[in-house]
Amino acid sequence: MPPDDVTIPSAATAETTLWSGHTSQWVHFWYYFLCILLAVGIAFAATIPAIFTGGLAYLALIIPLFMWLIRWWVTKCTTYELTTQRLRIRTGILNRKVDELELFRVRDYTMEQPLLLRMVGLGNLTMITTDATTPTVAMRAIPDVEAVREKLRNAVQNERDRKRVRQMDVDSVDDAGAGALHT
Repeated sequence: MPPDDVTIPSAATAETTLWSGHTSQWVHFWYYFLCILLAVGIAFAATIPAIFTGGLAYLALIIPLFMWLIRWWVTKCTTYELTTQRLRIRTGILNRKVDELELFRVRDYTMEQPLLLRMVGLGNLTMITTDATTPTVAMRAIPDVEAVREKLRNAVQNERDRKRVRQMDVDSVDDAGAGALHT
């Protein structure tokens, strides 16, 4: 039984936001480019029958516009919030979903900056976790990815220390090569 004079300060467990943001629209550059090409093609193809249809063929331009707007809206409605204890990912337009990853479950993380994203100051951050529902979490095309990675690294270490959680790496050893004596 713990002594009565031991108290846990409430400030030690207070959760604060370290970073919040969302995926950049640059991640869909080629999709948006395809929408523009589709719109140009529809406009060109609708010009010839416009004489006979009175311009109704131009209504097909709604298709690439609708494709563009839906993709933009879905991307805009995906937000990330890194706190001192967890990573919250909110997704969805009409039906909202909140996925939370406790930071002490993060095993490893990788930062990558493909050429197109690096040119506009963005990058991807991928985490390998021990979480059963989301073993891999990817935050795509986020701004200032190096600073976010460093905040994540510090927050993971602090949360592990706070919860007194340690990760053990166990390497598998080949039975044929283990303990074999060479003469």
